[in-house]
Amino acid sequence: MIEGLSREAVVALARRPDLWATAAKATGGLAPRGWWRRAPFLPLPDHDWLHFRLVTAYGGDGSAPMRGEDLVTWLEWVKRTS
Repeated sequence: MIEGLSREAVVALARRPDLWATAAKATGGLAPRGWWRRAPFLPLPDHDWLHFRLVTAYGGDGSAPMRGEDLVTWLEWVKRTS
């Protein structure tokens, strides 16, 4: 599983094809420059940034993965505001 995403979040996104393009665009926007030069060769957000966001969203030590409902809500917001 992708770090920071729960299985629930992946399933929630899979059920919303209207948000797939938004998710792809947002992922590209969060990926660090030159992501294709470093393993795992995926446009994943910076680990420290993602950890910070998970701590500010859910508290604790940042190990709690993003919930499906939260991912869908955020992507709907991104879609509306872009």
